[in-house]
Amino acid sequence: MTAPARTAPARTAPIRIRPRATAALVVSGAIGLAAFTWPLLVTPDADLAQGTSAPWTFALLLPLVLAVVLAEISDRGMDAKAVAMLGVLSALGAAIRPLGAGTAGIETVFFLLVLGGRVFGPGFGFVLGNTMLFASALLTGGVGPWLPYQMLGAAWVALGAGLLPPLKGKAELALLAAYSAAAALVYGLLLNLSFWPFALGAGSTGLSFQPGGPLADNLVRLVAFSLATSLGWDVGRAVTTTVLVLVTGPVLLRTLRRAARKAAFDPGRGG
Repeated sequence: MTAPARTAPARTAPIRIRPRATAALVVSGAIGLAAFTWPLLVTPDADLAQGTSAPWTFALLLPLVLAVVLAEISDRGMDAKAVAMLGVLSALGAAIRPLGAGTAGIETVFFLLVLGGRVFGPGFGFVLGNTMLFASALLTGGVGPWLPYQMLGAAWVALGAGLLPPLKGKAELALLAAYSAAAALVYGLLLNLSFWPFALGAGSTGLSFQPGGPLADNLVRLVAFSLATSLGWDVGRAVTTTVLVLVTGPVLLRTLRRAARKAAFDPGRGG
């Protein structure tokens, strides 16, 4: 007799993404991409290319967009036990982030986003990315116009982890480790995009943003700016997150999945 095939761990979704919530996520994604990538798409005569209004415009717009999306996701889409789990993980992330807080690239919170999104699904991951970064910013005094960008970027990291294909054992850990490294680097590049146009002055150096310049030229400038200013932090974040996922993943994945099974989430009975 042959041994029965072992299947990947069952997905647990304490937050159900309904059609309206899916539409809200798509719209927020489009607005978020515009908030990050406008320097690569703007024309020289556009208002966003003039002065420093762009980061403030999007910094004011993104919280409104995120509030609408979070309200839509939570409306009858999560129960009290999901809220409690969200609170526990957000508080844990806020508590451990000061241990690194990005110093020398040591980032101690992203592995929780990856593992939480992996176990509880993309909807939970999106909410977790926002609440965890917001809570940690309050604790560390990191509130500023950059916070909405950080919250949205972290939400995408956790959401992406929830969309990864189902695997198990070492294959799952390898997938999560590879995803963690890639997501940490992309996150750093996106955060650079949010302030790069004003960091050095438009066109003043070979690393500066060139308003209305060719896309390829501005991409080269952005990459050069990232290599010169933040590569060490971005690589440090990628290494730290990857190592923490590999070291804590086997235990935390089992623990979170066991907690999810015992909680018996019912997303249809939110509120």
